[in-house]
Amino acid sequence: MKKPIVAGNWKMYKTPSEGHDFVQKILNLVLEIEKTHVIFCPPFPALFNMVESMPSSFSVGAQNCHWEKEGAYTGEVSTAMLSDCGVEYVIVGHSERRHVFGEPDEWINRKVLAVKEARLIPILCVGETLEEREDGLTKDVLIRQLTNGLKGVDSLSGLVLAYEPVWAIGTGKTATPEQAVEAHQMVRKYLMELYPHQEAEAVSVLYGGSVKPANAAELINSEGVDGFLIGGASLNVESFTSIIKQVEQES
Repeated sequence: MKKPIVAGNWKMYKTPSEGHDFVQKILNLVLEIEKTHVIFCPPFPALFNMVESMPSSFSVGAQNCHWEKEGAYTGEVSTAMLSDCGVEYVIVGHSERRHVFGEPDEWINRKVLAVKEARLIPILCVGETLEEREDGLTKDVLIRQLTNGLKGVDSLSGLVLAYEPVWAIGTGKTATPEQAVEAHQMVRKYLMELYPHQEAEAVSVLYGGSVKPANAAELINSEGVDGFLIGGASLNVESFTSIIKQVEQES
């Protein structure tokens, strides 16, 4: 049985020293968890410091990468660099990378392939904007992003997906359990059309979009929700700890 995942995406918050102190506080409060897998995804400068102090039962992820092994790509970071830091997971295709930095599906696919080739685990994010949802295009968007993002991926082993309704990220709005279930079912059904059913069933599909202590228990009990990719609530000791403990309790 797969463990639920609680991944914290810090985005561009916390210096390395702030991140180290933050993680120590979290670990002191949740070291007893056994049924939940916790992943911290800090900014690049904190990765070395983070991995060195991380117990084996917790993991560290990066927020992005480049698909090339090396080259004249100022400001970019390769999967080999991340692997050497001790990173296990890499977020790929986050909505902010898609919509703020204009990353197309082709780039995201290259990153997924590069992460898997490096034997790291990609957390591939998919999700629709508010306009796309209101136009009834949620399914079309998810299928397009999955089709393009997973092009050339022979096996779903060593891959995590995250459904992020773009309209619910950083807005305070959250998909209802019914909306989350509907989208997760779309994702799972499409995966089962592309890959063996056993593989498709085994993939963790996370929900990301204004997850907080007040809605965590209800969402984790929603059919097909295998955990969370959390932004704002992962930056606060009390809120992140509360979510982890709720997921652990409900598992």
